[in-house]
Parts: sequence; structure tokens; C-alpha cells
Amino acid sequence: MFAGREIVDVDPKALSSTIEFLTAMITPALLISATGSLVLSTSTRLGRVVDRVRALEVRIGELIYSENKDEIPLYDKRVEVVVDLLDFVTSRARILQRALGAFYYGLMLFVLTSVSIAVAGLVDIYKWIPIPLGIVGIIFLFYGSILMLKETRMATATINEEMDFTWELARKLSPQDIAIKYDAKGKKKRYNGRKVSNTLGGE
Repeated sequence: MFAGREIVDVDPKALSSTIEFLTAMITPALLISATGSLVLSTSTRLGRVVDRVRALEVRIGELIYSENKDEIPLYDKRVEVVVDLLDFVTSRARILQRALGAFYYGLMLFVLTSVSIAVAGLVDIYKWIPIPLGIVGIIFLFYGSILMLKETRMATATINEEMDFTWELARKLSPQDIAIKYDAKGKKKRYNGRKVSNTLGGE
């Protein structure tokens, strides 16, 4: 009845082993993709910080070599703030470089993990090698994430310091009737005078 037809039996164990092997190969690929996104975003932040360092270098040079220092409002405070900002962004650049290095190490280890899984599946030896490679790669990824969190907090501190100085300068140079409406942090003060009813009939 089945003459001329070839029946191929598929071993369920072999199929299951193949699926597990492919799943193991895909897992490092997902980590590689995630780490690549972190590398890209960190590189972008590093480039912006480097540009910020150069801009601050120009600002501090203009202030130091200015001939009419007495005519510059809050000159001493301005120089102090620019130096503090330069210190912040320099530290941020160094942290971002370390984070970028950690992400690259993690990326390298995840690639080695994927390759070692393929090799171990083909030669059926040293199947334990991908495990420590993957664990060390995750540790580098975790370390880089901690550095990025630290850099983010420093970026927030940098923005806050620059905004505080900007508000201090605005309060000094703006007319008195406008300056008294705001506190030192730029928050508008509450009006404590008599409330006026919205109706035409008074209160």
C-alpha cells in the first residue's frame, strides 16, 4: 500500500534538542541587541558632554581674559559657576567612558557566549563554558548601568546649578517689581494680598 513512498521518522528527542540549541543561541543575541542600544546611547551622551566641555572652556577663557571684568554682572560668581560646571562635565565624561568600556566588554562576552554555545553544540564538549561567559557579561552590563545612573544624577546636579545661577542673575538684573515676585530658586511667590471676587457684585 505504501510502495514507492519513503517514510521518514523524526526522533522527538533530536527535535527537542535542536529547539533547545536554537533557543540557547537566541538568548545571547537578545542581550547583544540590548547592549548595542546602550552603547549607542552612551556614545551619544559622551559626544554631547565633550561638546559641553569645549563650550565651557571657551566661556571660562572669555571670562578670564576679559578686559572689563568690573562691567560683567556677578563676575566672581560667574567664574565660580563655570569652573564648577567644567568639573561636573569632566567627571561625567570620565564616567561615560568607563560605562562605554563596560558595555563593550559585555558585548564581547555575549558574542563569545553565542559562539561557545554553537561550538559546544557541535563538538558536544565543554558545554559549561557559555555559562560563566554569560554571567560575566551580565555583570559588566550591570556595572555599566550603575555608572550610567551615577552620570544621570551628576547631569541633574549640573543643570540645577546652572539654573540657580541663571535665576540669581535674572533677579539681580531685572526690575525690582519683577524680581520680588520670585524666590532665589525661580519659584513664583504666592500672592498674600486681598483676594478679589470674580463676580461683579464684590465679595
